[in-house]
Amino acid sequence: MTKIWVSLVGAAALSLAAGTAAADTVRICMEGAYPPFNNTDSTGKIVGFEVDVADDLCKQAGLTCEVVQQDWDGFIPALLNKRCGALMDGMSITEERLKQIAFSVPYTDTPAWFVGAKDGLLKDAKSLADVKAALKGKTIGVQRSTTHQNFLEAEFKESEIKLYDTVDELNFDLVNGRIDGGLGDSISWDSFLKSDAGKGFAHFGPGLTGKDNPLFGQGVGIGLRQEDKELKAKLDKAIDSMKADGSLGKLSVQWFGYDPLAPSN
Repeated sequence: MTKIWVSLVGAAALSLAAGTAAADTVRICMEGAYPPFNNTDSTGKIVGFEVDVADDLCKQAGLTCEVVQQDWDGFIPALLNKRCGALMDGMSITEERLKQIAFSVPYTDTPAWFVGAKDGLLKDAKSLADVKAALKGKTIGVQRSTTHQNFLEAEFKESEIKLYDTVDELNFDLVNGRIDGGLGDSISWDSFLKSDAGKGFAHFGPGLTGKDNPLFGQGVGIGLRQEDKELKAKLDKAIDSMKADGSLGKLSVQWFGYDPLAPSN
Protein backbone atom coordinates (compact mmCIF):
# COMPACT_ATOMS: atom_id res chain seq x y z
CA MET A 1 0.00 0.00 0.00
CA THR A 2 1.28 3.44 -0.89
CA LYS A 3 1.83 5.53 2.20
CA ILE A 4 1.59 9.30 1.88
CA TRP A 5 2.16 12.13 4.32
CA VAL A 6 1.14 15.65 3.36
CA SER A 7 2.91 18.59 4.95
CA LEU A 8 1.68 22.05 4.00
CA VAL A 9 4.02 24.90 4.87
CA GLY A 10 4.03 28.60 4.13
CA ALA A 11 1.15 30.99 3.79
CA ALA A 12 1.20 31.79 0.09
CA ALA A 13 1.05 29.54 -2.96
CA LEU A 14 3.36 30.87 -5.66
CA SER A 15 2.31 28.96 -8.80
CA LEU A 16 5.68 27.26 -9.24
CA ALA A 17 5.02 23.64 -8.89
CA ALA A 18 4.39 20.36 -10.38
CA GLY A 19 2.69 20.84 -13.66
CA THR A 20 1.27 24.10 -14.96
CA ALA A 21 1.62 27.75 -14.06
CA ALA A 22 -1.76 27.49 -12.34
CA ALA A 23 -0.53 24.85 -9.90
CA ASP A 24 -0.11 26.17 -6.38
CA THR A 25 1.71 23.34 -4.60
CA VAL A 26 5.17 21.87 -5.11
CA ARG A 27 4.87 18.09 -4.83
CA ILE A 28 8.19 16.86 -3.42
CA CYS A 29 8.62 13.14 -4.08
CA MET A 30 10.58 10.92 -1.69
CA GLU A 31 11.01 7.17 -1.56
CA GLY A 32 10.08 6.88 2.10
CA ALA A 33 12.48 3.94 2.39
CA TYR A 34 15.96 5.46 2.59
CA PRO A 35 16.73 6.21 6.25
CA PRO A 36 17.81 8.56 7.64
CA PHE A 37 17.30 10.70 4.53
CA ASN A 38 13.64 9.70 4.54
CA ASN A 39 11.66 6.79 5.92
CA THR A 40 8.05 5.76 6.55
CA ASP A 41 7.11 5.39 10.20
CA SER A 42 4.51 3.05 11.72
CA THR A 43 1.71 5.57 11.13
CA GLY A 44 2.49 5.90 7.41
CA LYS A 45 4.13 9.31 7.78
CA ILE A 46 7.35 10.05 5.89
CA VAL A 47 9.98 11.39 8.28
CA GLY A 48 13.70 12.11 8.12
CA PHE A 49 16.42 14.57 7.26
CA GLU A 50 15.03 15.49 3.85
CA VAL A 51 11.51 16.03 5.20
CA ASP A 52 12.85 18.55 7.72
CA VAL A 53 15.05 20.18 5.07
CA ALA A 54 12.09 20.43 2.67
CA ASP A 55 9.91 22.07 5.34
CA ASP A 56 12.54 24.71 6.07
CA LEU A 57 13.35 25.29 2.40
CA CYS A 58 9.71 25.82 1.51
CA LYS A 59 9.23 28.24 4.38
CA GLN A 60 12.29 30.25 3.33
CA ALA A 61 11.25 30.25 -0.33
CA GLY A 62 7.63 31.15 0.45
CA LEU A 63 6.36 27.97 -1.20
CA THR A 64 3.46 25.69 -0.36
CA CYS A 65 4.75 22.11 -0.52
CA GLU A 66 3.60 18.55 0.01
CA VAL A 67 5.80 15.50 0.47
CA VAL A 68 4.54 12.40 -1.34
CA GLN A 69 5.82 8.84 -1.71
CA GLN A 70 7.30 7.69 -5.02
CA ASP A 71 9.19 4.44 -5.67
CA TRP A 72 12.85 5.07 -6.47
CA ASP A 73 12.92 3.30 -9.83
CA GLY A 74 10.21 5.64 -11.14
CA PHE A 75 11.73 8.86 -9.82
CA ILE A 76 12.81 10.68 -12.97
CA PRO A 77 9.81 9.53 -15.05
CA ALA A 78 7.48 10.81 -12.30
CA LEU A 79 9.18 14.21 -12.46
CA LEU A 80 9.11 14.41 -16.25
CA ASN A 81 5.48 13.26 -16.34
CA LYS A 82 4.63 15.99 -13.80
CA ARG A 83 3.46 13.67 -11.04
CA CYS A 84 6.24 15.32 -8.99
CA GLY A 85 7.49 18.88 -8.99
CA ALA A 86 10.77 18.08 -7.21
CA LEU A 87 12.76 15.00 -6.14
CA MET A 88 14.57 14.51 -2.83
CA ASP A 89 16.04 11.10 -2.00
CA GLY A 90 19.80 11.34 -1.44
CA MET A 91 19.99 11.84 -5.21
CA SER A 92 23.50 12.55 -6.52
CA ILE A 93 24.08 15.21 -9.14
CA THR A 94 25.63 13.35 -12.10
CA GLU A 95 26.38 14.23 -15.70
CA GLU A 96 24.09 11.42 -16.88
CA ARG A 97 21.12 12.68 -14.87
CA LEU A 98 21.78 16.27 -15.94
CA LYS A 99 21.02 15.17 -19.51
CA GLN A 100 17.42 14.62 -18.42
CA ILE A 101 16.75 16.93 -15.46
CA ALA A 102 18.16 19.90 -13.56
CA PHE A 103 19.34 20.02 -9.95
CA SER A 104 19.45 22.56 -7.19
CA VAL A 105 22.77 23.37 -5.60
CA PRO A 106 23.87 20.52 -3.26
CA TYR A 107 22.31 20.33 0.19
CA THR A 108 24.55 17.47 1.38
CA ASP A 109 27.28 15.12 0.16
CA THR A 110 28.16 11.78 1.74
CA PRO A 111 30.61 9.08 0.64
CA ALA A 112 29.82 5.56 -0.49
CA TRP A 113 30.90 2.62 1.69
CA PHE A 114 31.44 -1.07 1.14
CA VAL A 115 29.91 -3.09 3.99
CA GLY A 116 30.39 -6.74 4.89
CA ALA A 117 30.59 -9.10 7.85
CA LYS A 118 33.21 -8.13 10.41
CA ASP A 119 34.83 -11.57 10.12
CA GLY A 120 34.05 -12.03 6.43
CA LEU A 121 35.83 -11.62 3.10
CA LEU A 122 36.38 -7.88 3.56
CA LYS A 123 37.87 -8.03 7.06
CA ASP A 124 41.39 -7.06 5.90
CA ALA A 125 40.36 -4.70 3.07
CA LYS A 126 41.75 -1.19 3.47
CA SER A 127 42.15 0.07 -0.11
CA LEU A 128 39.80 -0.12 -3.09
CA ALA A 129 42.19 -2.67 -4.62
CA ASP A 130 41.82 -4.79 -1.47
CA VAL A 131 38.03 -4.66 -1.80
CA LYS A 132 38.20 -5.68 -5.46
CA ALA A 133 40.46 -8.60 -4.68
CA ALA A 134 38.31 -9.80 -1.78
CA LEU A 135 35.09 -9.66 -3.82
CA LYS A 136 36.47 -11.11 -7.06
CA GLY A 137 34.01 -13.79 -8.16
CA LYS A 138 31.71 -12.92 -5.24
CA THR A 139 28.30 -11.26 -5.05
CA ILE A 140 27.86 -7.56 -4.21
CA GLY A 141 24.45 -6.07 -3.46
CA VAL A 142 23.42 -2.56 -4.49
CA GLN A 143 20.22 -0.54 -4.95
CA ARG A 144 19.24 -0.34 -8.59
CA SER A 145 19.33 2.88 -10.66
CA THR A 146 21.92 4.49 -8.38
CA THR A 147 25.40 5.91 -8.79
CA HIS A 148 26.57 2.95 -6.72
CA GLN A 149 25.21 0.50 -9.31
CA ASN A 150 26.92 2.46 -12.10
CA PHE A 151 30.24 2.35 -10.24
CA LEU A 152 30.08 -1.39 -9.58
CA GLU A 153 29.20 -2.18 -13.18
CA ALA A 154 32.14 -0.09 -14.38
CA GLU A 155 34.76 -1.12 -11.83
CA PHE A 156 33.81 -4.58 -10.49
CA LYS A 157 33.45 -6.56 -13.70
CA GLU A 158 34.79 -9.71 -12.05
CA SER A 159 32.12 -9.72 -9.35
CA GLU A 160 28.46 -10.65 -9.59
CA ILE A 161 26.23 -7.63 -8.96
CA LYS A 162 22.80 -8.19 -7.42
CA LEU A 163 20.28 -5.36 -7.69
CA TYR A 164 17.64 -4.41 -5.12
CA ASP A 165 14.64 -2.10 -5.22
CA THR A 166 15.26 -0.82 -1.67
CA VAL A 167 18.11 -0.70 0.82
CA ASP A 168 16.00 -2.70 3.28
CA GLU A 169 15.93 -5.62 0.83
CA LEU A 170 19.70 -5.34 0.35
CA ASN A 171 20.30 -5.30 4.11
CA PHE A 172 18.06 -8.33 4.61
CA ASP A 173 20.04 -10.40 2.13
CA LEU A 174 23.34 -9.22 3.61
CA VAL A 175 22.28 -10.29 7.10
CA ASN A 176 21.10 -13.65 5.78
CA GLY A 177 24.32 -14.35 3.90
CA ARG A 178 22.86 -14.21 0.39
CA ILE A 179 25.44 -11.65 -0.71
CA ASP A 180 29.10 -11.18 0.25
CA GLY A 181 29.05 -7.42 0.61
CA GLY A 182 27.12 -4.30 -0.32
CA LEU A 183 27.79 -0.81 -1.63
CA GLY A 184 25.69 2.15 -0.56
CA ASP A 185 25.60 5.60 1.00
CA SER A 186 27.55 5.90 4.25
CA ILE A 187 24.72 7.66 6.08
CA SER A 188 22.21 4.97 5.18
CA TRP A 189 24.74 2.26 6.13
CA ASP A 190 25.38 4.00 9.44
CA SER A 191 21.73 3.51 10.44
CA PHE A 192 22.00 -0.18 9.58
CA LEU A 193 25.32 -0.69 11.39
CA LYS A 194 23.88 0.84 14.58
CA SER A 195 20.85 -1.47 14.47
CA ASP A 196 20.63 -4.91 16.09
CA ALA A 197 20.66 -6.53 12.65
CA GLY A 198 23.88 -4.73 11.71
CA LYS A 199 25.95 -5.53 14.79
CA GLY A 200 28.00 -8.18 13.01
CA PHE A 201 28.90 -5.91 10.10
CA ALA A 202 31.26 -3.01 9.37
CA HIS A 203 32.40 -0.83 6.49
CA PHE A 204 35.69 -1.54 4.76
CA GLY A 205 37.97 0.23 2.32
CA PRO A 206 37.87 3.95 1.53
CA GLY A 207 34.86 6.23 1.47
CA LEU A 208 34.18 7.12 -2.17
CA THR A 209 32.88 10.44 -3.54
CA GLY A 210 32.83 12.32 -6.81
CA LYS A 211 36.41 13.39 -6.08
CA ASP A 212 37.41 9.73 -6.39
CA ASN A 213 35.23 8.85 -9.37
CA PRO A 214 32.87 11.11 -11.38
CA LEU A 215 30.24 8.36 -11.41
CA PHE A 216 29.45 9.28 -7.79
CA GLY A 217 28.42 12.80 -8.80
CA GLN A 218 29.00 16.17 -7.21
CA GLY A 219 26.87 16.23 -4.09
CA VAL A 220 23.18 15.59 -3.42
CA GLY A 221 20.65 18.02 -4.86
CA ILE A 222 16.94 18.45 -5.48
CA GLY A 223 15.90 17.05 -8.86
CA LEU A 224 13.88 19.49 -10.98
CA ARG A 225 12.58 19.77 -14.52
CA GLN A 226 14.95 21.74 -16.73
CA GLU A 227 12.30 24.30 -17.62
CA ASP A 228 11.49 25.14 -13.98
CA LYS A 229 14.19 27.78 -13.74
CA GLU A 230 12.27 30.07 -11.37
CA LEU A 231 11.66 27.23 -8.91
CA LYS A 232 15.34 26.25 -9.09
CA ALA A 233 16.41 29.84 -8.37
CA LYS A 234 14.16 30.04 -5.31
CA LEU A 235 15.33 26.67 -3.94
CA ASP A 236 19.00 27.48 -4.62
CA LYS A 237 18.63 30.74 -2.69
CA ALA A 238 16.89 28.96 0.20
CA ILE A 239 19.58 26.25 0.39
CA ASP A 240 22.34 28.86 0.38
CA SER A 241 20.51 30.76 3.12
CA MET A 242 20.18 27.61 5.24
CA LYS A 243 23.90 26.94 4.81
CA ALA A 244 24.75 30.50 5.81
CA ASP A 245 22.54 30.64 8.91
CA GLY A 246 23.64 27.20 10.12
CA SER A 247 20.17 25.63 10.05
CA LEU A 248 21.14 23.09 7.37
CA GLY A 249 24.18 22.05 9.39
CA LYS A 250 22.04 21.64 12.51
CA LEU A 251 19.65 19.31 10.69
CA SER A 252 22.60 17.32 9.37
CA VAL A 253 23.99 16.87 12.87
CA GLN A 254 20.53 15.96 14.18
CA TRP A 255 19.97 13.21 11.61
CA PHE A 256 23.50 12.15 10.61
CA GLY A 257 25.56 12.93 13.68
CA TYR A 258 27.79 15.34 11.74
CA ASP A 259 27.61 17.90 8.96
CA PRO A 260 28.95 16.50 5.64
CA LEU A 261 29.25 20.01 4.18
CA ALA A 262 31.28 21.42 7.09
CA PRO A 263 34.87 22.33 6.12
CA SER A 264 37.30 19.57 7.07
CA ASN A 265 40.14 20.41 9.43
